[in-house]
Amino acid sequence: MIDYLKLDNQLCFALYTANRKMTSQYKPLLDPLKLTYPQYLVMLVLLEEDGITVKSLGEKLYLDSGTLTPLLKRMEKTGYVVRKRSDEDERKVLIHLSEEGKALESSLEQVPLNLCIDVDIEKLVGLRESLNELIETLSCQASK
Repeated sequence: MIDYLKLDNQLCFALYTANRKMTSQYKPLLDPLKLTYPQYLVMLVLLEEDGITVKSLGEKLYLDSGTLTPLLKRMEKTGYVVRKRSDEDERKVLIHLSEEGKALESSLEQVPLNLCIDVDIEKLVGLRESLNELIETLSCQASK
């Protein structure tokens, strides 16, 4: 077998496995808040920018509307977000945190602090920066 075809030599497999393991670290922290990991990411965006359009939210999270809309509907049922048509342009749907969603902020602040990742913070920051560069590169290539 050609060495570069070995599973352990695949960047995609390392990223896939790291993603699954990282997401599993969040599950016990998010379950009490009745949030899935993708819903947690939505909450983080809304804490930064409440009243964002569905389109902008999808762009930030790299999710299409077919994935995002059902996720937001479930979050609306749990009472964490409110979807509202824009007064200026009814084609746009704005996502706002509800009062219940806003009340989760202090609990959400604790999530990253309670992750069990025994790696030097500088290494994690460097890894995040490298991954962001990879995402940018892949995004540019995808748009060609």
